[in-house]
Amino acid sequence: MNSELLVSDTAHFRVDYEINPYMHTEVQPRPEAAAAEHQAIVAAHLAAGRKVEYLPSAPDCPDMVFTANAALVRGDRAVLGCPPPERRAEIPHFSEWLTGRGIEVVEAPYSFSGQGDALAFGPLLLVGHGQRTDERMLPVLARELRQEVVPLRTVSARWYDLDLAVGVISDGTLAYCPEALDAHSRDTLRGLGADLIEVSAEEAGLFALNLVSDGTTVTMTRGVPRLAGELRDRGLEVVELATTELAKGGGGIRCTALTLDNPA
Repeated sequence: MNSELLVSDTAHFRVDYEINPYMHTEVQPRPEAAAAEHQAIVAAHLAAGRKVEYLPSAPDCPDMVFTANAALVRGDRAVLGCPPPERRAEIPHFSEWLTGRGIEVVEAPYSFSGQGDALAFGPLLLVGHGQRTDERMLPVLARELRQEVVPLRTVSARWYDLDLAVGVISDGTLAYCPEALDAHSRDTLRGLGADLIEVSAEEAGLFALNLVSDGTTVTMTRGVPRLAGELRDRGLEVVELATTELAKGGGGIRCTALTLDNPA
């Protein structure tokens, strides 16, 4: 899992609008520091043995560094994201790249936050809705990707994407923030038979769950010691990195990587 990733860059990363509670146009990322954070994340992926593909960002796409929202890829098929209007200009760039790689792309008929709201978990697809993703996308994803979909509703804009509320650690382990999900969704997660790690709203709000794990190494944000400790106690290698500048755009480590090797 997560052994082949698509990333972009921070060359045009800035806050031109406010489409999540973490963005403030008067608080701009520092270009050199943002680039250093992103370079450290890519280096960590490579050190963990992951393959990294690269798509340059476009000048009119200040959030293009957050590649996870571009699509959801399963095998040789992808459902493109349908993000807020401010980010729609990104999608043709990703569509062209995926098509050029031999991946069949399908346009989303409703609002869809791509991999930000759709996390592969073994044979299941955990799909968030209630914020950026229209609930009508659930049957679309199930049909187009021939995947069993597990719906999970996030409760507020603070958890605008599922990857802020749930982190996939391995095929049998999930980390999640109970306060970020409604009661039915919490019951759904607990009924999956997974090893569940509860994460506080405090740490989740610092992008603790916005992580990339290949089942052996977890690449995650720095400054969330409880979750990092839980993962180390389970025998995982944990790499903690700064994401202060990326967080000014409302994103973390998971947001900056679109997984290409989710099995069909």
